[in-house]
Amino acid sequence: MSVEIDWSVIFSFLPELAAGAKTTLYITVVGLIGGMFLGVVAGLMRAYGGRFLNAVAFVYIEVIRGTPIVVQVMFLYFALPVLADIRIDPLSAAILAIIVNAGAYIAEIVRGALLSISKGLTEAGLAMGLPYWKVLLYITGPLAFRRLIPPLGNQFIVSLKDTSLFIVIGVGELARTGQEIMASNFRAVEIWTAVAVIYLLMTGTLTLLLRIIEKRMRIL
Repeated sequence: MSVEIDWSVIFSFLPELAAGAKTTLYITVVGLIGGMFLGVVAGLMRAYGGRFLNAVAFVYIEVIRGTPIVVQVMFLYFALPVLADIRIDPLSAAILAIIVNAGAYIAEIVRGALLSISKGLTEAGLAMGLPYWKVLLYITGPLAFRRLIPPLGNQFIVSLKDTSLFIVIGVGELARTGQEIMASNFRAVEIWTAVAVIYLLMTGTLTLLLRIIEKRMRIL
């Protein structure tokens, strides 16, 4: 028995889908801001830290990269209250999961970009009498930043799509909103198509912005 597809039903649920997309973007943006900070710190520890700092960053990166983000968010939401008596709401758990997860991947991107810069530039800056932090800030850092833009952009897109996994803890992001709407009217084709299109619009816009930035900062 075939079911008649009615695309017009999508328009009646656009406000709910838009609210879910807004939550998705909020989790992504806030999470990536924190992830960038954490990733830069861990990346610097891996590239320039001593044996102890390098080891700490290495363990953090390998643990996070070796476990799925859905396990990480469920640990934060369900296990953390038991282990440390710290209870956080689903939205906060989702944001924290993005921070921790993206931070590990960004750390390796930062480390690779920093180590790809010729040591001769660092030595030249030090020979000019600049302190190490100024060499990093004004010479090595800007060059490394340009090189990390493409892989960093890929991580941004992955993190945005990873928010759909937070459906497991009931966060009202786009995928969860689509599921709730579909459960009420059983219009699976129409609703999930709309959800997919909204994800494509968000990732496509982000890709376009990153390509513009990459083009403007390209090293000739």
